[in-house]
Amino acid sequence: MNLGLIQFGKTKDRWLQEGIDEYLKRLEPWHRVQIIQLPDASIKNSSDTNAVMQKEAEAALKVIQADDYVIVLDEAGKQYNSLDFSAFLTNLSEKRRVLFVIGGVFGVCESLKARADELLSLSPLTFTHRMARLILIEQIYRACMIRSGRKYHI
Repeated sequence: MNLGLIQFGKTKDRWLQEGIDEYLKRLEPWHRVQIIQLPDASIKNSSDTNAVMQKEAEAALKVIQADDYVIVLDEAGKQYNSLDFSAFLTNLSEKRRVLFVIGGVFGVCESLKARADELLSLSPLTFTHRMARLILIEQIYRACMIRSGRKYHI
């Protein structure tokens, strides 16, 4: 399975980036996750949140291909436990490319949600968009470990 993650802006906190890098390294036996970093539109125009989200959505939609399976992280999305998330990812293995999209500071525009094949919520709790990157990558790693029968999940 070809996995990608669309994110807006850089991961500025070194400790978060180190965690992301660690899990990307651990994932190498199963998947190479392509990180697609798009500009953070909020830096230039933070007073109009809708305009920021629309600009970020337009940038993401230019990267997304017609046959990509798109999973947008959203608080109203479906929640999985780790075992079910592993099964979900396994069922997607026939897709050409699976792209996860984590919105920017203000979230995700409706036009980007409309393109999504699935909305996913990591938790009923709220995380910063930068922390969500680490949590998502770790959960993908956990799903791979579960699928391979390893003890990481326990």
